Amino acid sequence: MSSPGHHHIPLSVWGLLLLLSVIWGGSYLFVGIAVKDLSPLVIVMARVVIASAALLPLHVLLIGPLPRDRAAWTAIVGLSILNNVIPFTLIVTGQTMIASGLASVINATAPLFGVAFIAAAGLEPLILRKVLGILIGIVGVAVLKGGTLLGENSQSIGILLCLGAAASYGMGSLWAKLKLKNTPPLSMATGQLLCSSVIMTVLAFSFDKPSQLLDASWQSWAALLGLALLSTSLAYIIFFRVVARSGPANVLLVTMLIPVSAIAMGFALLGETLDTMEVIGTVIIILALVVIDGRALRRLWPRDSAA
Repeated sequence: MSSPGHHHIPLSVWGLLLLLSVIWGGSYLFVGIAVKDLSPLVIVMARVVIASAALLPLHVLLIGPLPRDRAAWTAIVGLSILNNVIPFTLIVTGQTMIASGLASVINATAPLFGVAFIAAAGLEPLILRKVLGILIGIVGVAVLKGGTLLGENSQSIGILLCLGAAASYGMGSLWAKLKLKNTPPLSMATGQLLCSSVIMTVLAFSFDKPSQLLDASWQSWAALLGLALLSTSLAYIIFFRVVARSGPANVLLVTMLIPVSAIAMGFALLGETLDTMEVIGTVIIILALVVIDGRALRRLWPRDSAA
């Protein structure tokens, strides 16, 4: 049985997908600039505070007040922790140890975790194609580090931190599927950013020094604004527009495109490069996502895929 998410993608949606991949890919560039002056907790705090300040008036204008029932806010708080607080902090910390392009490649494994968690919860069957995709993804991650993922050097730690972020995103997709069925998408985005702002402000003032923002360079401030307004607020708006027009399955295509954008920007603007093993690992991870998505396989082998 086909799903709406697998219908023909209009040209305008392809344009939004490409734009979203560039905007989300740019988040790794912005972090790569900001970490030169600012600590991870402060960067994440600034990101969610500025982004929520931008989305809240838009929510009031388009939808009205935020949800008021306790069940919705309990679900939103959980989503804020799994989709913002944990992954944002782990990715930024990881980027102090590995290149932005490599961080984006590892984060592209989030759908693999999502598939595994949703299947483990019994919400969707773990069919052979998805199992194969997960296994290919594991091989890709191992290749990224030349088979020495659990080494003690800082690059290994950075990779593990970014894998933890991808796992958190995967758990977030399960949480949203279970808890947020009747919450408007813009309310989810705005609510989780507001909750994340409170959590990250407490963490930053408790364990770090937000005053470092006062001494940050204009480049770092420009990166923070880009990270918050473009890669968070605007990205959420485009994301939910794509979901509304073409279905949630098509957003997986963005996951495949983000590493390309992030690697290109890291190479052009930060002077980063990927070695041979990292390039091979990137290709393998993208192949895993293609297998998980299944659309390319259905075109090649329509009878087998239908079966």
